This record gives sequence, C-alpha cells and structure tokens, in this order.
Amino acid sequence: MEAEFFERVGPDTYRATMATAGPWSAKAQHGGPPSALAASHMERHEPAENMRLARVAVDILRPIPVDTVTVRTRTLRPGRRVALLETVLEAGGRDVLYARGWRIGRTAGLPVIAREGSVPAIPDSAPVPIFPGGFMDGYLAAIDWRFVAGGFGQFGPSQAWGRPRIPLVSGEELTPMTRTLLLADSGSGVGMAIEPSKYLFLNVDLTVVLQRDPVGEWLLLDALTTMGGNGTGMTETLLSDRDGVIGTGLQTQLVTPV
Repeated sequence: MEAEFFERVGPDTYRATMATAGPWSAKAQHGGPPSALAASHMERHEPAENMRLARVAVDILRPIPVDTVTVRTRTLRPGRRVALLETVLEAGGRDVLYARGWRIGRTAGLPVIAREGSVPAIPDSAPVPIFPGGFMDGYLAAIDWRFVAGGFGQFGPSQAWGRPRIPLVSGEELTPMTRTLLLADSGSGVGMAIEPSKYLFLNVDLTVVLQRDPVGEWLLLDALTTMGGNGTGMTETLLSDRDGVIGTGLQTQLVTPV
C-alpha cells in the first residue's frame, strides 16, 4: 500500500500516488483525494481563528490523472462573518477541478438542533470491498470500510463507516473537513443503484455541508442514489460521526451504458 495519497513536490505541487486511483480506471483519481487536497489549501489560505470551513462545493471538470497536480487558491469574498474561497487544481496544463468553500464565523452559546435517531455501531471487521469490474488496488484499498447495511456490489440504500488508512500528505494531520471530503465522494459507490459492469455513473460534482465538525477518525455514510431515467443521477449522503449527524453530501451523476 502507498504511504500517502499525495507526495508533496513543491509548495503548491503534488504527485498523486496510486492510492488516489478510483475504481473506474487506474489512470484517473477518485474524487475524494483531490477534493480533500483542495479543502486543505482553503483552510491554510489567509486563516481566521474565529471562522470554520462549513461548506465546500467541488466541480470535477474532467478526469483527474494519477499524476502531478498544482493548486492555487484565492479569496473571492472576504469578510469577518462569512468569506468565500476558491481553489483550482491543474494537471497537464489544464484546470481539472474547481472548489469553492464558505467560511462561517463561530458564535458560542447558540442552541444545538440535531436530527433524532441513533447511530449504528462500527462493525469489528468487514469483508474486502468489491466493486464489480473495478480497479481495487487504489483508493478503495486505502480506506478501511465497515458496512452496516448493503455493500459495494449491492444495490440500493446503504450505510458504511469509513476511515483512511494513510494520510492525505505525509506529515500533515487531516482536518475535520478534509477527512470528510476524502470519504464523502464515495457516497455514490456506497449507495450504488445499478450494475457498474453495465452502466457508468460518474460524479461531476460534490457538495458537502457540515453544521458541526466530526469528531474522531470514523465517518458514517448513509447513502441513497436515485435516477431519472434520462442520463442524470443523484446521490444524497447523510454524514455522521459516533455522536450523530454532522452534515450532508450531494452528488450529481452522468449515467450512461458502458
């Protein structure tokens, strides 16, 4: 197994390792690692102690190669209570991913309003994940998956706990948002609705909103995929830690026969 998802080769330049490779192709990255990389740069850009990164919306412009990527970040809308940042990933001389994130000011003493319901326990062990016909030795092997309901290769709503086995970049701690983005793009795989050997269902975006930061290394994905029969699919993923729901993820999919 690779030691990290990305090897830093410059201040804003990284070499993607094979751990970033998604199930569709050993040459293209899964959406999770580059989304997390974009968020890590947002959080380091002009940091503000009294603010947190609460929402990140990612648009994947084209397949992201398992190769060298460069990152650039800017502030689009500065502010003391809300601020909007943008990060762009470039590979092979072309932009491959756009991400925008809202920083929201922290305010103490406000009411907590949470979804009701219990969170399932994390299973002690889990079988090796299977993505029929997919590349299994990249991203999927770099995450410790523990399915509570359903599983890769099964169809319909599913629940799975996950945690990364390796760091995003060696020597750097995962923040709550980067850890969430690293896993949340897997909602469409956890909650797959159709046979991947017959159909492609490719995510073109990912939006994650966290009303609070997750605690601990485990994240629960409770995922449901629906499709309109016209080439467009949608995956809604409820995100939880051991204490309860922390936020949600939403993905738009291109659906087409293989």
